Amino acid sequence: MLHKLRLYCVYSFLLFLTACFGGGHYAPVIEGSGGASSQSNEHVVTTGETLYSIAWRYNISFKSLASTNVIGHPYIIYPGQKLRLRGAPKRPVTKAKSAVKTASNTPAKPQKSWAKSQSNKSAKVAVKELAALAEKGYPFRWQWPAKGKTVKGFNSSSAVHKGIDLQGRMGESVFAANSGKVVYAGSGLVGYGNLLILKHDDSYLSAYGHNRKLLVAEGDLVKVGEKIAEFGDSGTDKVKLHFQIRRNGQPINPLGLLPRDR
Repeated sequence: MLHKLRLYCVYSFLLFLTACFGGGHYAPVIEGSGGASSQSNEHVVTTGETLYSIAWRYNISFKSLASTNVIGHPYIIYPGQKLRLRGAPKRPVTKAKSAVKTASNTPAKPQKSWAKSQSNKSAKVAVKELAALAEKGYPFRWQWPAKGKTVKGFNSSSAVHKGIDLQGRMGESVFAANSGKVVYAGSGLVGYGNLLILKHDDSYLSAYGHNRKLLVAEGDLVKVGEKIAEFGDSGTDKVKLHFQIRRNGQPINPLGLLPRDR
């Protein structure tokens, strides 16, 4: 009797394990989660990342991230570099400069004034970039990034879905929703698959996720309506385009900018 009871306990335990781990069930795909964690205020740069992709991952403005870490235009970062995600700018001072200031009793330049000057420089660069695009016949206007209908809309209360999903077939064209510069092209952001991020001015960025193929590279200038990628299912469970627009680091509803007529 005792032997049968032991066998029954073992059998019950095996059934429990099967229920927990078996059956071919997998973790759901989290759309655009980016794998961001709010537990730390520091990010260590890895190969392939750009300042824009890191800002995108943590839902902060690229200008704010650059200012916090005293990084001027063109925002060059390197693998292994530690970035603070939020906080007041902290201007680095070398030992040599520190010694000179101590000897001459010259007060250090106020951080706020220095940060403001960097912000002004960034704004001037942005104006020049827009002017350069306009001169090349690259107008600033919004258009739909694909022909397919919207299968999932924007939800401001969602913690993970920060854009819209558009329907399409594998290999179908993805277009630039506005003229701009490619500031990220890769698959390093979890939940987006093969992703493109375009910078349109000093405030607006747009992103195109789950592509099968990327047709432009970082640094390329693209014109509104130009084919930049192909529909795919990278990083997700079905063929679609995940599209986002962010203003000053914050996701906004693309339908507020995209034309009503297609």
